[in-house]
Amino acid sequence: MPLTKPNQQPRRDPKEAEALLKWSGVDLMQAAVRLSEVGQEDEAKELMILALSYQAMEDKLAGYADEVRVGRINRSKPE
Repeated sequence: MPLTKPNQQPRRDPKEAEALLKWSGVDLMQAAVRLSEVGQEDEAKELMILALSYQAMEDKLAGYADEVRVGRINRSKPE
């Protein structure tokens, strides 16, 4: 069953945020590797922790988008 127009945006928003978090996490991991290579392991570790938290939120947002897709979450008119 296709999504209704009011429910397309609630699915699209988490998917866009998920993609943004994914690529930001990739960038943070690359920066962490560079920091580690120059001997700044403490700073690298902090970036890795942040990147992992991005990944956890990315997974949550993917779950919300899937719930919208299957109709468990939907936008209806206020009563």
